[in-house]
Amino acid sequence: MKRNRIVAGLAFTAAVAVVLTGCSSSSTAGSGSTADTKAATATSAADLGGMDALVKAANAEGKLNVITLPPSWANYGKIIAGFEKKYPGIKITSANPNGSSADEVAAAKSLKGQSTAPDVFDLGTAVLSQNTDLLAPYKVSNWADIPTDFKDASGKWFYDYTGLMSIGYDSSVIKTAPTSVSDLLSSEYKNKVAIKGDPTQANEAASAVYLAALGTGGSASNIQPGIDFFKDLKSKGNFISTLPTQATVNSGETPVVIQWSYNNLAWGSAGGSAGNPNWKTVVLPGTALGSYYNQAINKDAPHPAAARLWEEYLYTPEVQNLYLASGAYPATLSAMQKAGTVDSATLKTVGEPPSDFVQLTSDQAASAAKLLTAGWAKAVN
Repeated sequence: MKRNRIVAGLAFTAAVAVVLTGCSSSSTAGSGSTADTKAATATSAADLGGMDALVKAANAEGKLNVITLPPSWANYGKIIAGFEKKYPGIKITSANPNGSSADEVAAAKSLKGQSTAPDVFDLGTAVLSQNTDLLAPYKVSNWADIPTDFKDASGKWFYDYTGLMSIGYDSSVIKTAPTSVSDLLSSEYKNKVAIKGDPTQANEAASAVYLAALGTGGSASNIQPGIDFFKDLKSKGNFISTLPTQATVNSGETPVVIQWSYNNLAWGSAGGSAGNPNWKTVVLPGTALGSYYNQAINKDAPHPAAARLWEEYLYTPEVQNLYLASGAYPATLSAMQKAGTVDSATLKTVGEPPSDFVQLTSDQAASAAKLLTAGWAKAVN
């Protein structure tokens, strides 16, 4: 998954893979009925006659394809299970849970017209901004609860949740928590530091480079110091190319992982994992980096009504609180606090949301992507 945005000095100590196979055997999408057409162009539940009509249309489709939503990422395991329980007539197919935002787009293009194409996206800003032609406008019922600067005015995309870039580490191996990215250059970290994929493809990996830039004299507008940092990390033998997962953390293959706080939290005992009780999470002091991800609907969704019902479901307090429980801050948090629908006990545990964090704008993300494309492979190979 790829993404960008703003951050604050929080200290809460707190994935995806699309296999583009089966294209030749997939059936074509949709029945071409009038109902399908109506759902595919609906920009709100009201366009279909209200929520009851939307639920009826989605049940008639009976399926929903999501992509790059690993169960431990922002509580998506519970979120998907909750949808299937609430709408038992709709079966979710979750593809490539360890893929990237780029994989989501690639799947939408390569599977266009087939029943296995993704219905919805969860995209980082850099990839989103280059592919808005793939998106169908839609506004959920509580659209007003999403801050104006968190959404596209036409409804093509809208923020869902954010965390802070953090460092997860095995405290049985790393005895002292890192306090700066420069700490990762020491001999204690030899053959230990991993990130979540290729920064030219995955927002979470790119955000690790952005964090390094912020910690080494760079900025959101100049991430070159971050690329230089990883070149140095590689030359010292500290950077490893293993793609970290819960399994590699549990086995000790990836003792240090730079990733979103909610993912590091989910892999440790703080998130309920019993795999590696020594896994800890630290958000470095100083300038923090965050990045809201974006929800969007595939304009060629094979199940257009189910796609719209999924979005309605994600923005209910029930699911927004599930994001929060993972350590991620949901887009409607402020409205939920005012309405009294936020899980106050969970918010107390997670901590108040950051008031000022660095988040790359679309233009900054586009510039960063060009630098990464030009220099990343040369830096780390």
